[in-house]
Amino acid sequence: MLGSTQPTIHTGADHDMSKPKVFVTRAIPEAGLAMVREVAEAKVWSEQLPPPKSVIIEEVRKCEGLLSLLTDTIDTEVMEAGENLKVISNYAVGYNNIDVQAATERGIYVGNTPGVLTDTTADMAWALLMAAGRRIVEGDNYVRALKWKTWEPQLLLGTDVCEATLGIVGLGRIGQAVARRAQGFDMRILYYDMVRNEEIEKSLGVEFVQLDDLLRQSDFVSLHCPLTDETTHLIGAREFELMGPESYLINTSRGPVVDEAALYEALRDNKIRGAGLDVTEVEPIPDDSPLLKLDNLVICPHIASASFKTRNKMATMAAENLVAGLQGKPLPNCVNPDAVP
Repeated sequence: MLGSTQPTIHTGADHDMSKPKVFVTRAIPEAGLAMVREVAEAKVWSEQLPPPKSVIIEEVRKCEGLLSLLTDTIDTEVMEAGENLKVISNYAVGYNNIDVQAATERGIYVGNTPGVLTDTTADMAWALLMAAGRRIVEGDNYVRALKWKTWEPQLLLGTDVCEATLGIVGLGRIGQAVARRAQGFDMRILYYDMVRNEEIEKSLGVEFVQLDDLLRQSDFVSLHCPLTDETTHLIGAREFELMGPESYLINTSRGPVVDEAALYEALRDNKIRGAGLDVTEVEPIPDDSPLLKLDNLVICPHIASASFKTRNKMATMAAENLVAGLQGKPLPNCVNPDAVP
């Protein structure tokens, strides 16, 4: 049963009382698990779906370390159960699934895996942009449905990327990587960010504009902002009206940045031409979501970081954080260094 501890697998060679115990909430790449096994007695949740919170609570009672994913809610209740918990290592760049303040108050260090996702996520944004603009998925479906009879002058017409205007919302590391790729397509690159960066404007040849102007002028709008109260539903019905019927929306940031009800209406009524999503408001996307019925939407299951190289690197970084915390050493990537064990 999913709610029991039966699906977990013991990954240590033998029971070793001298080793600290850790719980890994999903099977991460072996590159990281091997590092964990060297110093700890590890249990790994073997199911496809995340472990129920009750299982996490039961396991942390016995543990000094926890290696978690974004899909795991690590809150006060979990931490109170883990009386001996020293470190929580998140297999992710983000850590909004963890109550960091509660961890800090309890002297529990929290680690993450920053910097590793930049180029991989930028690649994914471009894959979605190209797929949406050139109707790649529609074309694939057309061929597989045996509808391809001949070359046709107006079959599956798409939008040129070369010399188009790209609007980047959020010019952090990933936004900058997307901008560098756009240079190869001779695109005009606009950006909007809460903080203007004139130095990067010069080095990347990008132009700062307000969000409304970016939406009006861009052929492709790519979102790379964090999820905050201010960015929740940043793109909604009003913004789609500004974008216009020849534009595309690309989102590899966080699902709730986009109002999905408004996106559905915009795509259905051709207020924008298309969209590419790697993230949704609710993940996985509900089976009855009307978005799934649209042909002018390319949607992926949150796989922007899903390359062999990146996921292996994430695993080793998460393991390094976990091992350091177990050994009482500074975490290589710590989000709360002021925690006092």
